[in-house]
Amino acid sequence: MRFAKGHGTENDFVILPDPDGELDLTEEAVRLLCDRRAGIGADGVLRVVRTRALGEALAPAARTAERSEWFMDYRNADGSVAEMCGNGVRVFARYLLHAGLVEGDRFEVGTRDGAKEVQVEADGGITIDMGRVEMQGTSSAKLARQVVHGEQISVGNPHLACEVTVPVAEVDLGELPVLDVEAFPAGANVEVYREVAPGVLEMRVYERGSGETRSCGTGIVAAAAAATPRGEGATWRVRVPGGECTVFLDADGARLSGPAVIVAEGETNLI
Repeated sequence: MRFAKGHGTENDFVILPDPDGELDLTEEAVRLLCDRRAGIGADGVLRVVRTRALGEALAPAARTAERSEWFMDYRNADGSVAEMCGNGVRVFARYLLHAGLVEGDRFEVGTRDGAKEVQVEADGGITIDMGRVEMQGTSSAKLARQVVHGEQISVGNPHLACEVTVPVAEVDLGELPVLDVEAFPAGANVEVYREVAPGVLEMRVYERGSGETRSCGTGIVAAAAAATPRGEGATWRVRVPGGECTVFLDADGARLSGPAVIVAEGETNLI
């Protein structure tokens, strides 16, 4: 099986080209591919498949993806299916360009959260139209050493974005956060963030299905949305352990801009 490896602010992915949808990608296979000792190592898997090859398997929530030629079938490192991945879309888009599967600097990628517009910037960065951010109230999570409170947010997938008063490096994200199961019946990503300068946030994240990662694109958007006064637009630079992205928020929704690179290609016998 051919594969590629890429990352966006060190949120890394195994990329599997499967244009005709022939691959039976099991949870076990995903876990093995993402294993950092026995496999290739990654936070998740991006299967590159033509949208039309999915047929009836395309979820109702993803119907606007039908207008996109290529669909990002994203799986978390534990094999579970995820609705959306902001860094993943940028890396997916970079792979499409790298492999010659799309042309130009503007195109769409299909996801389980619908079609996402991609803009390739002059400096090589990639900007994704993430759509509307849904603010769904407040909730809390128990981390290893403390309880944090924050905003319940949907960016196509569920988040709890929590502002903290200490440097985010001091927050213990070593254990699975305990969430309110009524608020998050399918679990959620948990972000801790702090404003360190005007227009600048620092953030860390515990990703559902992957654990703490070096970055999370939808989490970056969720933290920026939580930090923005209701009804206002804003531009935030968000620093994560793996680098920095920029979020643009306005009445139409959110755009996420940042780097995405392909670092390797090869063949694997794991699947």
